[in-house]
Amino acid sequence: MDSVKAKKHLGQHFLNDPNIARNIVEALRLPDGVKEVLEIGPGMGVLTQTLLQHPEYRTSVVEIDRESVEYLGRHYPALEGRIYSQDFLKMDLGKLYDGQPLTIIGNFPYNISSQIYFQVLAHRQQVRECVGMIQKEVADRLAEGPGSKTYGILSVLLQAFYHIEYLFTVPPHVFSPPPKVQSAVIRLTRNATEQLACDEKLFFKVVKQAFSTRRKTLRNALKPLGMPPEATTDPIFDKRAEQLSVADFVGLTQHVEHQLNMKR
Repeated sequence: MDSVKAKKHLGQHFLNDPNIARNIVEALRLPDGVKEVLEIGPGMGVLTQTLLQHPEYRTSVVEIDRESVEYLGRHYPALEGRIYSQDFLKMDLGKLYDGQPLTIIGNFPYNISSQIYFQVLAHRQQVRECVGMIQKEVADRLAEGPGSKTYGILSVLLQAFYHIEYLFTVPPHVFSPPPKVQSAVIRLTRNATEQLACDEKLFFKVVKQAFSTRRKTLRNALKPLGMPPEATTDPIFDKRAEQLSVADFVGLTQHVEHQLNMKR
């Protein structure tokens, strides 16, 4: 097998420019002495072969496409025992890496890029860094700050635990097949926040609820949480979700938690 056909239903657009692959790999910083690197969706291994040139860390790959798995096994013997033929979204990274810190890298399939970042969030105590090539529109949104129309749920949740850097834009012609949009590479580096100063489950719930009807003020958007009207007189409830920073959302969650506890 000399090549793999890109599959539309898997959102595959194989990178075919080794210089860009090198730039992506060079974006790795391996914070906290990370030695494990997991590549998502290696396809035919353009990124993989560059990663394997670095003995300072151990590269593993996860690939759901059986054809790609077969290709990688034949062309990259150095990966023996480190090709996981499964769905990244269902992986238990804690069990697989025995709780060791790791970096995630990859040319992420467009159709699941947001889900990949939610999986990163679920393993945030372990994933210390994430370098991903994604749709430019999504990259802009994740790196955006409060006050922007594109600032949303995932922007807030990721920025609560990661420092996000937009690194560079990638044109369509370096992929096969070329996507209809531009791509971008962003780097997430775990920040110093090991634990938010509020109930983290409630924080996730408040953020998602606040953005569920983003045109409404928080007073109306958060009604489903069941707080009494007198508990929403603070000026913050006159704002919309997109106007709040991560710190604002932490304070809001503390307020919601206090009010809900008083009702019990």
